[in-house]
Amino acid sequence: MTRFVLSPLALALATVAAAPVLAEEQPAHLETVTVIGDNAEAERLPGSAHVVDAEDLAKFEFVDINRIVRSVPGVYLREEDGYGLRPNIGIRGSGSGRSSKISLMEDGVLAAPAPYAAPSAYYFPTTGRLNGIEILKGPSTLQYGPFTVGGAVNLLSTPIPDSSAGVVKLEAGQNGENRLHTYYGSSTENAGWLLETHQQVADGFRDIDRAGSADIQKEDYLLKGRLKSDATATYQQQLDVKLQYSEELSGMSYVGLTDADFDADPNRRYGLTALDEMQNRHSTVQLNHTIALSDSFALHTQAYQNEFKRDWFKTDNVGGILDAANEGDSFAQAVLDGDADYAGIELKHNNRKYESRGVQFSAEWQLATGDISHNLNIGVRRHWDEVDRFQPVETFDQVDGQLLFVEKELPTGSNNRVEEADATALFIYDEMGLTEKLTLTAALRYEDVETSQQRYDDVARNVDGSYRSNAVDEWLPGVGLVYDLNAEWSLLAGVHRGFAPPGAGSEDGVGAELSTNYEWGARFDNGALTGDVIAFFSDYENTVQNCTIAVNCPNGADSGTYSLGEAEIQGIEASLGSEWALANGWVMPLRATYTYTDAETTGDADGGEVLAGDNLAYVPENVFAVSTGIDSGADWRLNLTAAYQDEMCINTSCNRPGSDAMNRTESLWVVDAAAHYDFSQALSGYLKIDNLLDEQAIISRDPDGARANKPRTAIVGMRYAF
Repeated sequence: MTRFVLSPLALALATVAAAPVLAEEQPAHLETVTVIGDNAEAERLPGSAHVVDAEDLAKFEFVDINRIVRSVPGVYLREEDGYGLRPNIGIRGSGSGRSSKISLMEDGVLAAPAPYAAPSAYYFPTTGRLNGIEILKGPSTLQYGPFTVGGAVNLLSTPIPDSSAGVVKLEAGQNGENRLHTYYGSSTENAGWLLETHQQVADGFRDIDRAGSADIQKEDYLLKGRLKSDATATYQQQLDVKLQYSEELSGMSYVGLTDADFDADPNRRYGLTALDEMQNRHSTVQLNHTIALSDSFALHTQAYQNEFKRDWFKTDNVGGILDAANEGDSFAQAVLDGDADYAGIELKHNNRKYESRGVQFSAEWQLATGDISHNLNIGVRRHWDEVDRFQPVETFDQVDGQLLFVEKELPTGSNNRVEEADATALFIYDEMGLTEKLTLTAALRYEDVETSQQRYDDVARNVDGSYRSNAVDEWLPGVGLVYDLNAEWSLLAGVHRGFAPPGAGSEDGVGAELSTNYEWGARFDNGALTGDVIAFFSDYENTVQNCTIAVNCPNGADSGTYSLGEAEIQGIEASLGSEWALANGWVMPLRATYTYTDAETTGDADGGEVLAGDNLAYVPENVFAVSTGIDSGADWRLNLTAAYQDEMCINTSCNRPGSDAMNRTESLWVVDAAAHYDFSQALSGYLKIDNLLDEQAIISRDPDGARANKPRTAIVGMRYAF
């Protein structure tokens, strides 16, 4: 397998090495962590691309990834805990459950705990320590993968400063929210380092009956080091090392509320969930090496290992009680209220260990063949990951409103299994300047994935249970065009093959999710006003859903994969931005984004649970966001952002006759505000208010019951730079 994959790579190396190079064009930097660069680079791509940089992040001081990316067109969200601890992000209708259908990366490396074997991102990098976010769609995503249907999200950690510098940021607010974010680093000509920590605690906004609040404690540590060659060295080299460690303890539950209880108090939680709690820890070791062998030829190497251990102890079998209470069953409601005794409440230890590791190489060349210039990037990645599930179930009885322990059942079968994936990927990406105005991008990706799942029938794992294995391999081509009509207008178009591998629970012969994705549109930038309109269309040959407890598949499965059949997703993304200079140096920015999406299945699924014409779950039809503010140009500034998201179907059948509101979430407007004042060049203070108008709605109904977004929360902060 390896020999087959490396053969085209070796051929490409030989071809490019023999081609002439453009000596006057030099690599801009030795960094290997970005996938876009900046907004100027984004405008050159033959697809939709957006960069949220450090300046954008500083406007609102958000620590919830949902609040940041909901202003990016083509991105859909399903909030869950109100703090963005485990976000559900989808791109262009690709599916948002646990962000499992996007290529989620930190500093250019896959960040999900087991991106091939179990792609659900139960770990998400701490948003409050990020320095930038890149969202990439279209043919350019073929450089990253494995998920090329929707797009890629790359999270950028704090860079090593060019000279000695540090920051201390402190916050305190309602619901016991407190945050510390601090870092310090330094650089010389040949070395650099950075030490960083992010600490976050909160009492939470949900009050548990007879048990207090659902609190959060999260700590994150980051250490970076760098060695760099002398400026006079024949070959410029740079080695970066990143070590990261984090822990989380949060009282999060999968149980929501009945609609009647939600209407009475959306921030209530039932006492039978009092023991629900997530504990996890995560560590990363990442090595980046770059060597520039000439002014136009550089090699990049990244090696990485991620480990994630979690135990989510949560109530597991009360969905039927909620359903009965929603239908008016008084006994079921009394159980939820703690007024009726109830036997056999199961709390499962969702105890899992994840590991992912790999190495990826890429080579960048700038060359010319005749009058055509090339920016060529070729790479290969070897990746392994696994998830080990050992999930006991504890049984409790509710007596007089309290949970009393009964017994513990040790795991077998689906609760005692190991899943593994072995993947090889290759890509070739060439950005060709055909003329001064016309750029053609050609891309080709190859994915070869082997997965397996071993279940055990005893605790000691001496008796093997069922075994599954599967293998898929696909060639994924793509092509894009950018044509500059003039200095202000450009046209773009692209088509590429979309791919999402089936998880390790899939049986032999289960195919990958495959689609053909088209986009076309226009960009405008005259210096004072920027905007773009991009239409997209995705034709799915096979739509695959990863089954989880958070979002069951249409057949009721909470593990493995399910084929939804053929589907079509089409829509429009639009954005508009400007900045007006007012009197006395004041500035008023304005940015608006809009996404329209129409998504439905076009053929019956094999299992019969999904029919042609059914909608896709958790894809809103309309998403809109607008941001504005005022900057004095001196000491103070105010920023406002308002975001709207349509109601969403929670399953694939909510548009069928007889469906009711219980199969949908609610639409929601959320307004956030932040005001900053600079006491000096080094010291600034700020007040931010999340959900200024205190609007709450049913943002999710999965897996059990209705749950609300975060209520109005005021937080004051201070930032000191030194």
